[in-house]
Amino acid sequence: MALPLDVLEKSMNQKLLLLLKDSRSIEGKLLGFDEYMNLVLDEVEETKGETKRRLGKIILRGSNVVSISLI
Repeated sequence: MALPLDVLEKSMNQKLLLLLKDSRSIEGKLLGFDEYMNLVLDEVEETKGETKRRLGKIILRGSNVVSISLI
């Protein structure tokens, strides 16, 4: 069984799709993370309903993430 931090390590510099607790989805390239699964993402695009917006580079607190998928 793969551990979450091992999967994130293999996903460095790849595009991810994240679903957040508040139903937003975030798409961006993974630049870094820590043991709490706080994520540093670049080229981020946020989608909420029909609305999309570009955010650039962000730090996302790990406790807000429901799921992570490779794109």
